[in-house]
Amino acid sequence: MLGWFYFTLPSEEEIAEQRRQAAIQDSLNALEQIDEVPEETAEPVIRQPEFTTPDEEQAPQTVGIFSAGQDSVQTEFVVETPRYTAVFTNLGAGPSKFTLKDHKTWAGQLIQMIGDTTRSAYNTGFLTTENYNVDTNTLLFTQLNSGSSIFLEEGEIEELSYALQLGDGRQMIYTYTIYGGKYEIDLDIRFVGVREYVIGRAIDFGFNSRLRFTEKDRVQEALATTSYLYAGGELEQLKVTDFEENDGYSELNVNGNIDWVATKTKFFSQMIKPVTETEGAYLSGQITGEVDEQTTRHRYTSTVTADIPSDGTVSMKLYMGPMRYLDIKEFDEHAFDMVEVSYGWLRWFSDPFVRFAVIPFFNFFSGFISNYGVLVIIFAFLVKLALSPLTIKSYKSMAAMRELQPQMKEIQEKHKNDPQKQQKATMELYRKNKVNPIGGCLPMLLQFPILITLWRFFQNSILLRQEEFLWVSDLSAPDYIISLPFSIPFLGDQIAGLVLLMTVSMVFQSRVSAANSTGGANNPMAQQMKMMQYFLPVMLLFVFNNFASGLSLYYLIFNVLSIFQQLYINKTTHQAAVAKA
Repeated sequence: MLGWFYFTLPSEEEIAEQRRQAAIQDSLNALEQIDEVPEETAEPVIRQPEFTTPDEEQAPQTVGIFSAGQDSVQTEFVVETPRYTAVFTNLGAGPSKFTLKDHKTWAGQLIQMIGDTTRSAYNTGFLTTENYNVDTNTLLFTQLNSGSSIFLEEGEIEELSYALQLGDGRQMIYTYTIYGGKYEIDLDIRFVGVREYVIGRAIDFGFNSRLRFTEKDRVQEALATTSYLYAGGELEQLKVTDFEENDGYSELNVNGNIDWVATKTKFFSQMIKPVTETEGAYLSGQITGEVDEQTTRHRYTSTVTADIPSDGTVSMKLYMGPMRYLDIKEFDEHAFDMVEVSYGWLRWFSDPFVRFAVIPFFNFFSGFISNYGVLVIIFAFLVKLALSPLTIKSYKSMAAMRELQPQMKEIQEKHKNDPQKQQKATMELYRKNKVNPIGGCLPMLLQFPILITLWRFFQNSILLRQEEFLWVSDLSAPDYIISLPFSIPFLGDQIAGLVLLMTVSMVFQSRVSAANSTGGANNPMAQQMKMMQYFLPVMLLFVFNNFASGLSLYYLIFNVLSIFQQLYINKTTHQAAVAKA
């Protein structure tokens, strides 16, 4: 049933294509209704941000009245809080560096959220009545704050402002509100006397810099790198998966009011949440090669189109930081939807389970136990305890079926030429002994939502990132301990330690289950179970080898507990059957 759900649902690419086509049609319909644009400037109304690299960055541009009051010198201003250090520049009036203090790359360097650039990572773009295409990250603003740095303690709030003087009292003013205890930064963009120079009274505000990769396995991180927008209660994703299609480029253009847009890597994200009413959003993505190649570069941008209100002030909320639940929930309650805690058809269960059970457990007990490997072990024990009523019922049902094997064999011999009588007698035997033949399967199926949720969550959550346990240096990454002189398809050229232990535990668990199953040694079902007790663990070795070691640790402990539980139930069930006889 699970396989049917998975293979019959439309793929993410098909859904994205359908939405993209609908968005394009909406945009075409909207263009037909624009009546504020003069004929001579109607052609370039649709602005799409272009990808730029540091080598392609140009000198400040001349763009009519918007270049009249440019500063002559580029300056920098350092903002330091307990959580990050940001370098703001007057070239574009925004951050050109954003360094997180509490998070490091796999190589031990502090994480820099913004790719190499000397200008603001954020850009405001619009078309003017002078037929200029203005991008503010090419303009030199004037810094209004004195000095070159500020330091904010936890709970403190400061403002940082830049202005572009356009003459005759006209100006653009950027005011950043910075919080000492948050990754959030608020931005107000004031258009003083220049609103009428902006065609359509609307601007494009976006994050155009690339986010840097932080994990050792670039391929796994690349698979999680993408851009999002949230609107109308739905999360839209843009993901470039095929380099051959459109030269590795893809885009998503959506009209209407947007709650927020974002670009993210596996564990870190930047988000733009407009406070001012918006007209739409534009996402773009580009890769330079196949998505599963180490050398492929991944670049995503996210832009919102916001109306300039009558008071001339456009307001945004910005976030640059980790995909940690408490941090991004404070920014927006739906931001955590970007973390893949399960498959789409199961999120109705997985989201509340993760938010109200898994995350609170780790947040609470991490205040008493600092080692997250120990916390994973305790969590596996608690999950096993919670599922015990289901597993005990399943194991007892299988054990009871095993105890009935001699009587079932007698029925098969007695009615070997009459299948109908054989089936009737067997069902009577089940009824008399209060045994349900499918009682061992149904309780196990009911556990699947929890197991699938934890399988996805431990792979994608920042919760276990760079947490150590025994020989494991990072519970969010594989703990390779064996290097092979060759590469095995799907497995790779390295083998993880906890995955090996998990595989061994599965073999033992399968042997215990086989001993508890129906039929003797010559029974075809018993022969199949004997094959499966080796085939399934080896198959899962290939599946889990390149996943997070914390996930393997969880399943290792879960399997060990299952073995002891099943051995105990087998023993007590057998003793009860002997006493009854």
